Amino acid sequence: MAFIDILFLSLLAGGATGLGGLAILLGKPSRDAVGFLMGFSGGIMLAISVFELIPHAIDIGGMKISIIAFLAGTIFISIVDLLLPHIRFNVKEKGMGLKIFKVGMLVAIGISIHNVPEGFVIGVGYQYTPDLGLLIAAAIALHNIPEGLITVLPLYAGGFSKTKSVLIALLSGLVEPIGAILAYFFLSGFPSLIPTSLAFASGVMIFITIDELIPVAIQYEKKQHIVALGIVIGIAALLLL
Repeated sequence: MAFIDILFLSLLAGGATGLGGLAILLGKPSRDAVGFLMGFSGGIMLAISVFELIPHAIDIGGMKISIIAFLAGTIFISIVDLLLPHIRFNVKEKGMGLKIFKVGMLVAIGISIHNVPEGFVIGVGYQYTPDLGLLIAAAIALHNIPEGLITVLPLYAGGFSKTKSVLIALLSGLVEPIGAILAYFFLSGFPSLIPTSLAFASGVMIFITIDELIPVAIQYEKKQHIVALGIVIGIAALLLL
């Protein structure tokens, strides 16, 4: 049953990338709206890491192990960033044609790369408690919605139809269950590593948020402090939950 639940949650979270892409059918949203939503989702991911994952890891596994695992998570995802072929979201590209189309494809690749460890985070959280897994999946889904949107926009501008652009965004998100399944089988075999995995997962989430999500959100905003406002409201929303 746990396996089905983890698979379902990771599919929903990954599928949110396609949901974000569908927003193109309703018209192009303002840059401030995208920046705010990305800041909001980043605030939720930071709050989950700081107020949920790390404290539980320390309570169960101890401070030293948690610090080591946290640093290992940040090092792991930074190495993924360095070694695998992707670029940061580039919102400064203008015009039509091959150049901006390539930007969209590389953005899709970058999102796919990050979705595997995000799926792992969902699996780790669920293995600790189903409620935590659900909370993490909801946060990652919110995080994936604007990512889907900024995947679709350059693909569509580069010549793809809206349908094909949304499909690529959806497919980039549906790799997320790979990480979730890995987490399930790994922690089923080694349940004593759950607290270490919680700290590791927090390192992954914090690095992605600070290194990728927030810088991209700031690129999108036109008015100052829109992203900062989104981050603060996102943290407050998580605390209310």
